[in-house]
Amino acid sequence: QYISDRLLVNKLSENTFIHTSYLQTDDFGKVPCNGLLVRNGQQVAIFDTPTNDSSSIELIRWVKEVLKCQIVAVVPTHFHNDCLGGLKAFHDNKIPSYANSATIQLAKSNNVVVPQNGFNGNLELKIGNTTAVAKFIGEGHTRDNVVGYFPSENILFGGCLIKELDATKGYLGDANTAAWSNTVQLVKKEFPKVQIVVPGH
Repeated sequence: QYISDRLLVNKLSENTFIHTSYLQTDDFGKVPCNGLLVRNGQQVAIFDTPTNDSSSIELIRWVKEVLKCQIVAVVPTHFHNDCLGGLKAFHDNKIPSYANSATIQLAKSNNVVVPQNGFNGNLELKIGNTTAVAKFIGEGHTRDNVVGYFPSENILFGGCLIKELDATKGYLGDANTAAWSNTVQLVKKEFPKVQIVVPGH
């Protein structure tokens, strides 16, 4: 769908797209980071920003020019840069952001761009004639990690809580490793109809 040095967008289903940007890290090198874009009619919601403002500007432009859609919401699924590193670009484009209240508190304490609207537990986002859901199921990769679910296509964005097969554990500096496995089991139980799962990496 779209390829540049900073951003990759791939169509996953009729109304969902994976956006992939890159984070340069000391421990893991250049890490590809996924987010999910969901569409209904002429409206789009995005789970996780690209990793920086320039990549986010590219994604916003692509949605406007190629999909001819309005972005009605962006939802960082936790407070790390691979989820909200490009949040300022969305705010500059008057796109509202929504996050777990714990994510907002952690963003403030880590001096990063703070999402605008908080929710506790569960958020339903109206997109065109349908909805997408963001939900806190439990701690894992971080204390605040939420997952995104698009019921009309049974697609789950697991973010960094969910790992692809044979992945390493990744960064554990803010993790609750004792709760993580149980949280993943609860995600599975909460969304039994899921057909496609998109991990954060």
